[in-house]
Amino acid sequence: MKIVITGGAGFIGSHLVEHFHNQGDTEIVVLDNLSTGNPDNISNFNYRLVEGSIEDRELVAQCCRNADYVFHMAAMVSVVESMDNPLKCTDINIKGTLNVLQEAADSGVKKMIFSSSCSVYGDPSTTPTAEDAPTDPMSPYALSKLDGEFYLKMFSECRKLPYAVMRYFNVYGPRQNPASQYAAAIPIFVSRALKGEDINIYGDGTQSRDFVYVKDVVRANVHMMTNGPGPFNVGTGRAITIQKLAETIVEATGSSSRIINVAPRPGEVLHSCAVIDKITATGFQPQTTLEDGLQSTIDFFRQQTA
Repeated sequence: MKIVITGGAGFIGSHLVEHFHNQGDTEIVVLDNLSTGNPDNISNFNYRLVEGSIEDRELVAQCCRNADYVFHMAAMVSVVESMDNPLKCTDINIKGTLNVLQEAADSGVKKMIFSSSCSVYGDPSTTPTAEDAPTDPMSPYALSKLDGEFYLKMFSECRKLPYAVMRYFNVYGPRQNPASQYAAAIPIFVSRALKGEDINIYGDGTQSRDFVYVKDVVRANVHMMTNGPGPFNVGTGRAITIQKLAETIVEATGSSSRIINVAPRPGEVLHSCAVIDKITATGFQPQTTLEDGLQSTIDFFRQQTA
């Protein structure tokens, strides 16, 4: 079996590489321009790295040739960055996705599995939120993910390309980069707590998120090889406020960090939590509690700083 993982040196992609590395006779091709991905994330696994961008259609074509499955994870992944650079977001997330779609269809892959986002719902009127809720993207990133979903449906109908769409909620776990100015909350909070540094919360901390552990997200991706098309929410069905999250991390690390509230950021929603009935009806269940996932994440970052 040959699989292609775009963005495979990134956070979620590297865990997917790790999964297939342990599956025996599987050829793994990673397409990544390493702008945010890190080869160290996958250095212990068997794979072939093709360094380049999904914006390069010829390179995408080379990777997709004779592939069985394509896991499309490469993207500009930050809401905030997309607000700062909407044209760049469009080039990567929409034009790049179209390149992957066209070459996957031309190569006759068995299925393309697409990493979408709960951000397509915007700031939903009801939470938890099910897949049939209205979509209302509030950022170029969110809009690009919704565009990708529509393009997948179109290619399925016109080019007979099988697909699956997963709307990730807030993914966290080992290897998530805390250093970027666009980094997610958990790696920043954990990194700062371990150093005893101040933890900044954008807004009053009452905003809430459904945090799903990265290994469960990988399991969902593998599950979608034989399920679909979706879209499917990938979360836990439980939310925690950002204030409570920060307090939990400070307590779990035994940190002296202060929690400080600063001005909110544009384009971010107040509350986000998944209804996961649709994906659980297919036989998938998230397995990792927030407590266990946070502890694994803390252990990882503690080893990195040892």
